[in-house]
Amino acid sequence: MAVKVLKYSMLKHKIIDKVNNEEYKEGDLIPSERELMDMFQMSRITVRKAIDDLVNEGYLYRIQGKGTYVRSDENSHDLFSITSCTEDIRQKGMIPSSRVISSEVLKAEKHKARKLQIDESDLILKLKRVYYADGVSINYTTTNLPLAIFPGLEKYDFNNTSLYSVIENDYGVKITHAKRTLEAILANEQTAKYLDIKQGEPLILFECVTYGEVGGRELIIEALNCCYRTDVHKFYINQVR
Repeated sequence: MAVKVLKYSMLKHKIIDKVNNEEYKEGDLIPSERELMDMFQMSRITVRKAIDDLVNEGYLYRIQGKGTYVRSDENSHDLFSITSCTEDIRQKGMIPSSRVISSEVLKAEKHKARKLQIDESDLILKLKRVYYADGVSINYTTTNLPLAIFPGLEKYDFNNTSLYSVIENDYGVKITHAKRTLEAILANEQTAKYLDIKQGEPLILFECVTYGEVGGRELIIEALNCCYRTDVHKFYINQVR
């Protein structure tokens, strides 16, 4: 057992050295498990354990069916900025797309009514989507919006349309600020399926309430939950003294 631990630890440090020395550059595809097994004369179990650890520690990320890549700071997002997922992906020079999982008009349940500061009898649009950057899943988002502010919003096709663009351009609502909380969670079976990852993979969960200017008043216009993949995306805070 001690030998196995030593071997996988050695492989981890060899790969980290190659990343730090830019032998494996940001965004590069690293050798496959089979190639690493041949290069270092190690078993598949040892190689996989080393790669799993490096993914969890933020050095690498996997794309299912393609391989394992060196993580880059390009896939990071400023926690203080309010941009749509579509805008954020475009700013990184990637092609955005989204897939609507479901779109339903419902009565606001007690919890959502309190968050949106509306009555339980009021109607909301509950929209579930997966966002992609260059065809790779980034996050799974559930958004709740009051239809009293956005009548007819359910008629839009949000498979490839930015929600924030519709809110601002079609409804004339200026997004002003948002309150966010975040926590680390593990992907459940459903979320893992939508994001094409393994159940139990680490995610960052955002819970957010967004405010906008509606008819000269600032109102809550959105309450959302967003699960971000941590293997392909990370966040930063730009602090100024």
